[in-house]
Amino acid sequence: MDESGIDRSVIFGFPWNRQDYYQAHNDYIIESVKRYPERITGFCCFSPFSEKGLEETKRCLDSGLSGVGELALYDSGYSLEVQERLGEIMELCARLDMPVLLHTNESVGHAYPGKTPMQLSEIYQFIKRYPFNRIVLAHWGGGLFFYGLMKKEVDKAFRNVWFDTAASPYLYKPEVYQVAVDIVGPDKILFGSDYPLLSQERYFQEMRSTALSEETIRKITGENAAVLLRL
Repeated sequence: MDESGIDRSVIFGFPWNRQDYYQAHNDYIIESVKRYPERITGFCCFSPFSEKGLEETKRCLDSGLSGVGELALYDSGYSLEVQERLGEIMELCARLDMPVLLHTNESVGHAYPGKTPMQLSEIYQFIKRYPFNRIVLAHWGGGLFFYGLMKKEVDKAFRNVWFDTAASPYLYKPEVYQVAVDIVGPDKILFGSDYPLLSQERYFQEMRSTALSEETIRKITGENAAVLLRL
């Protein structure tokens, strides 16, 4: 973080299926937040299919974590079954005004590890189902932001939705930043790094190579997250 000029990071574990795994991982995140409260914000993570997800969410939020995610499914999309399973967790997060981060990916293009058989319609159904939750869609929402160009309905559905840039250099040309700003606005984009998969500096270089204004880059690289996380 110091080498890349990062003031604060949002960190989280992996959506393990095994309860002892995700609890141990979340405990490490809780410990890290307590050690570096001015530098680190932590989220609670577990498998969306976990029977103890609600219990783990309560435990982690009570222990000082600031949101839930990155929730991910690596062999399916956000089916109606998954949406229903997460209902109580989404209700709790809405009541506590805690953000929820979802793993998403595009349904076309090249294959890569972690790419799931996910449809944009499922992601869209999910955010429509939980309109009172503040939801962050990782990896540009799999391209869902493009539909912000539609004249009806989608703008309203995106009201409490943000899109992060994680893995962008692997997936998209640098022009994606300006396209996304033009469609959903500069306030709806969050810097996600997928570190240590990619260095943070690689993203900064891409942003600086575009026509984005300094004000927009400041929003993407921190100011928007500060608003979302109530910092």
